Amino acid sequence: MGNSFEIRRDHKSLRCICLCLLLLIVSQNVSAESSYLIGLGSYDITGPAADVNMMGYANMEQIVSGVHFRLRARAFIVAEPGGSRVVFVNLDACMASQIVTIKVIERLKSRYGGLYDERNVAISGIHTHAGPGGYLQYVVYIVTSLGFVRQSFDVIVDGIEKAIIQAHDNLRPGSIFINRGELLDAGVNRSPSAYLNNPPEERKKYKYDVDKEMTLLKFVDKEWGPVGSFNWFATHGTSMSRTNSLISGDNKGAAARFMEDWFEKVHGEATDIKSEVSINDSLESGFPRKLSSITPQLHENYSMLKLLAMSFPANNGSQVPRTFSTTHRVRSTFSQGVGAKFVSAFCQSNCGDVSPNVLGAFCIDTGLPCDFNHSTCNGKNELCYSRGPGYPDEFESTRIIGDRQYKKAVDLFTAASEQISGKIDYHHTYLNLSNLEVTIPSINGQEVVRTCPASMGFGFAAGTTDGPGAFDFSQGDDKGNAFWKLVRNVLKTPSKEQIDCQHPKPILLDTGDMKEPYDWAPSILPIQIIRIGQLVILCVPGEFSTMAGRRLRDAVKTVLASSSSGEFDENVHVVLAGLTNSYSQYITTFEEYEIQRYEGASTLYGPHTLSAYIQEFKKLAASIAGGPNVSPGPQPPDLLNKQISLLTPVLVDAKPIGVNFGDVKSDVPQNSTFTKGDLVAVIFWSACPRNDLMTEGTFSLVEILKGTDTWVPAYDDDDFSLRFKWSRPWKFSTHSYATIEWRIPETAVPGVYRIRHFGAAKRLFGSISHFTGASSAFVVI
Repeated sequence: MGNSFEIRRDHKSLRCICLCLLLLIVSQNVSAESSYLIGLGSYDITGPAADVNMMGYANMEQIVSGVHFRLRARAFIVAEPGGSRVVFVNLDACMASQIVTIKVIERLKSRYGGLYDERNVAISGIHTHAGPGGYLQYVVYIVTSLGFVRQSFDVIVDGIEKAIIQAHDNLRPGSIFINRGELLDAGVNRSPSAYLNNPPEERKKYKYDVDKEMTLLKFVDKEWGPVGSFNWFATHGTSMSRTNSLISGDNKGAAARFMEDWFEKVHGEATDIKSEVSINDSLESGFPRKLSSITPQLHENYSMLKLLAMSFPANNGSQVPRTFSTTHRVRSTFSQGVGAKFVSAFCQSNCGDVSPNVLGAFCIDTGLPCDFNHSTCNGKNELCYSRGPGYPDEFESTRIIGDRQYKKAVDLFTAASEQISGKIDYHHTYLNLSNLEVTIPSINGQEVVRTCPASMGFGFAAGTTDGPGAFDFSQGDDKGNAFWKLVRNVLKTPSKEQIDCQHPKPILLDTGDMKEPYDWAPSILPIQIIRIGQLVILCVPGEFSTMAGRRLRDAVKTVLASSSSGEFDENVHVVLAGLTNSYSQYITTFEEYEIQRYEGASTLYGPHTLSAYIQEFKKLAASIAGGPNVSPGPQPPDLLNKQISLLTPVLVDAKPIGVNFGDVKSDVPQNSTFTKGDLVAVIFWSACPRNDLMTEGTFSLVEILKGTDTWVPAYDDDDFSLRFKWSRPWKFSTHSYATIEWRIPETAVPGVYRIRHFGAAKRLFGSISHFTGASSAFVVI
């Protein structure tokens, strides 16, 4: 007995030492001299979980019907005490939207006066293809969502504003550290034939045909220690396929949740050595928030657990207050205890030709690799699909690519030692890219060319290996065909001048000249540079290909390093933030444009689009380095009042006689016991999720029994292991079901559990009532 006690005591002492060392690593650099005010914030932007078309694949059949995990806006503010400040917002959304940016800036000006405006606020999307659409203002981006979706728009604008308010209110003295490192297995080039058309001498400068570097910022509060991290890394948000119907942040959204949970878990363990969770599990992805403070002492008697579970049959559905789903969430928006809530964002970069489906593209009929140049199978593009590392399970592929980004970010975070120092600055302008003069090198010295009004080529309709198109389109088509040209001409026949300008792109949609019922595509777009000490962020309104991003970064870095101000040297960090402030599809190199794969066919403003961006960013870079200011440029249109929506509103929710909203329709098996890895599924009588988005709340919840009579939250909509699926028995039915599936994670604590559902039902005359219901209890061992 004595020896056993000594072994346990020695084991606890060793754990205590390890935990203290881990805390020391996580909290390193806290004592460093603070040079800035820093503040971070985060808010729910999940949006309508039913009936709305998803943004990204342009697939009209991809309609939202539930939640994989919730979406968030994450913001940081960095300010010089008494001086300049900048805001960067990372959205779990497909891309930024010009009308969203316009309305957010209006709100910030109303609240803070001139403190924040379009010059020092950047709003960037992670490019998930699994979020609700309808929040952009140009026709071509909302046609598949049946026009504008006000709920999608409002929740994003509200969430961005609230995240910025949190960051503003949390401003405190702190420091920023930067680190960079290679992540080799989270992205491959999906258009290698286009990349190979770049000059050989240029390609020889780079080891890979996609960028493998992640750049991370670590934010350290002077008093509280680490409070967040933001990183930039290029890979598409297409681990979830075009057949998925659950709202998801895809691989980057997953990585953000993994890292935020990791920090809470590690920080909690280091301050509470009574926790029974192993340090060796601290990098395991997909775990919930630390449960040691809310779970009961484990009942060693299995029979006792069974008896406890039997005493909790399914609850009938009952009405509850609106805030009920918020108060029962596992994760709180705000800090619990001393310090700020840790915020981690995984931002997008030059992802244009980078796929997370790293196994490659194969024909679904033969299993053979797709045609290299055109990504077709026997001439059909719709048979060519890329495969993620979890193939054929897209949820597993999402987890794996998210996990790889998260683990690299943790490595960079814990090892970050280079401190950011120096002034804060920002420069911004609007460009009319439909007709911009561009000076480019030529055999005679220099040549002046122009960009073109927006148009999309035939290769655009072919889609990509991440999400193929339909009909007889193919990537790499630089000719087009007569039938589709006739169809195109019904909408708009391109002029000869436009055809010549866009050459060699065969024009499928001449969107820049299509103005009914309002603009189909943007012409005026923002570009922006944000400087935080030796870090320079290039904010671009589109998806740059790998080589296009490299050229832009190199051009800006050359201007900065060669400036007479002496403020920059070769060690300046230049990152590209893609899909920021607005959206205008792709930007490829001139050579990639010639190949007319999907990315080149989606480069709207012609073959000199990249040259135009480089020319104008060099002007902004010169301003950052002390040169003349750049004019604000022409203002983009505000088309909010012109928007049209054809999405049918929710009319009424109904249920069978004798049934309550929230009643269990299909329960767990009676007296059931599950083990880790099992799937638990419960079906509830429900109502349309559009009645209440449950912002900062949850539709689904797994609760664990504490003691003999108290249920506490364990997993909610934010957890990777829990899925909320909503359905109707037929399309226009007023009845609906909520299926909640819980894949029990390996980190689940043994005990008694139940599954709970929250929802909101609409009565015939428009009033909304909230409800909840719970399954029978079951045992997890």
